[in-house]
Amino acid sequence: MEVSFQASGQLRDVDVTDMGTYVAVMRPDGSLFGQGQGVAMTASGGRTSWMGQGAGKLLGHGAVAWRGAIYYQTDVPELARLNGVAVVYEYQSDEAGKTQATYFEWK
Repeated sequence: MEVSFQASGQLRDVDVTDMGTYVAVMRPDGSLFGQGQGVAMTASGGRTSWMGQGAGKLLGHGAVAWRGAIYYQTDVPELARLNGVAVVYEYQSDEAGKTQATYFEWK
């Protein structure tokens, strides 16, 4: 399954609009594997590209949970700290489509 999305939020206290596409496949045991890429745009026009992978599981009624890592590449000074680190994440969406994501820099 291929999914494209657009979301707004903060990355290292910088307001961004994140756009991306990922492909997810269901494994024989019912777990998910996904990988994707995209770009986060700052309000001032700065760009941060990213690539990531993760493992997921269906929680029922359209809800899903993902865990994985994202790698950023940017020349935006406020986000440059993300270059060269793995950013691990926890992501979950519920059956109503509400999402929650938490990111951790793994140095």
